[in-house]
Amino acid sequence: MDDKATYQIRVRQQLDEHWLRWFEGFTLQAQPDGDSLLTGHAIDQSALHSALNRIRDLGLELVSVQQLKNDQSENVE
Repeated sequence: MDDKATYQIRVRQQLDEHWLRWFEGFTLQAQPDGDSLLTGHAIDQSALHSALNRIRDLGLELVSVQQLKNDQSENVE
């Protein structure tokens, strides 16, 4: 895994900005289908699993997790 890999995590719930306090380092985008897309960097696998554990603990339905390639993640900050 590359250092600070960028991930997109899709959950099946429309989240608003107050949810970002649970996902430090991620951005949030509402999707037209009602899902939400969290995009951010994970320094290592432990950081990624921490974000996934928060999704589980908050009772959110996980739809997908995707690691972005370098050219896809250049515009993500």
